[in-house]
Amino acid sequence: MPAIAARRVVSAVFFMCGTFIGLWASRIPDIKTATGLSEGGFGILLLVMAVGALLAFPLAGALMDRRGSASVTKMSAIATVVAFALIGLAPSTPILTVTLFMGGFAFGALDVSMNGWGAEVEKRLERPIMSSYHGLFSLGAGAAAQAGGFAIEFGLSVTQHFCLWSALAIPILVWTLRQPWPHTGTGVRNEGKSPLFAIPKGALFLAGLIALVAALGEGAMTDWAALYQIYDLGYSEAIAPTAFTVFSVAMVIMRLAGDRVIALYGPVAVARASGLVASLGCLLLVSGLNIWTVWAGSFVMGLGYAVLFPLAMSRAASDPHMSTGQALAAVATLGYGAFLFGPPLLGFIGDLFSLRVSFGTVAILSLAIPLLAGSLKVKS
Repeated sequence: MPAIAARRVVSAVFFMCGTFIGLWASRIPDIKTATGLSEGGFGILLLVMAVGALLAFPLAGALMDRRGSASVTKMSAIATVVAFALIGLAPSTPILTVTLFMGGFAFGALDVSMNGWGAEVEKRLERPIMSSYHGLFSLGAGAAAQAGGFAIEFGLSVTQHFCLWSALAIPILVWTLRQPWPHTGTGVRNEGKSPLFAIPKGALFLAGLIALVAALGEGAMTDWAALYQIYDLGYSEAIAPTAFTVFSVAMVIMRLAGDRVIALYGPVAVARASGLVASLGCLLLVSGLNIWTVWAGSFVMGLGYAVLFPLAMSRAASDPHMSTGQALAAVATLGYGAFLFGPPLLGFIGDLFSLRVSFGTVAILSLAIPLLAGSLKVKS
């Protein structure tokens, strides 16, 4: 299969994967109301989904090394489409809990494997393309979230919405299943028996820390930006969500443009600049001088964090000392672990001090990225 055609297929999978995140996010209030759970109880359901994804990372990585990234992507894509349909069909909270675990597990496996397939296409084309994949993921999430608003306005139930969306994903799924792609090997020199999950060492561990800090910044904006504006800065609930919207738009713009920037200046230089830009954006947000400063800071943060996670994933897929599956799983675990569990830690800091201090902590951590950026250069 030509690499250009493969790029189109992988791009479609990234976009499809993002749409399921937007689908889920758009119906969370309705699903919570249907369960009758408190915020804490529903938080446990979200944790179940997250645990499913984290457990899937190393298993998907190991399977990729044996079967190939394209094969695992296809299997995981089928599982994801089916799982989200089942989430919509769940008739009770216990069954919803099981289906959410299944959905998280399938989504986690798809996330690792599609990054692996995308990295193989990137190597074949011999130019950066990973950032555009993640840009399409973000674009898909935003588009599906907006479509979710229309679905609610037209009175579609959660069951109808989830089943309809899964049905709409079938053409992409069929197209993906029909595309051949060879298993190119694990990408490590000395193959042999290896543990299911290996802790990354040396430069790969430092690259994983870049993913961790970037994911922490994104998680902070997702979970705390609106509350920071309401409780610390005194802005109204009506305008508070705008900061995250501005952040998301900046992420999409930079990710879609990121491949050209990386090709021009290289991953190390781009990561160093991104870390400084992200930290500057955090400081603008923390200053809280006025709403325009907050929105400007949100936009600058989006520009800064946008390409860091794709860069870390590309670095993992090219690691000469670990298999591709293991390396991707390790970096994904560090990154998504920070995205899932970092915001609660920031909330704890907010309880002790303030959310302004929480975002100040993110700004300081972002300054470590320029120091870690050298790890993105692959050494033979």
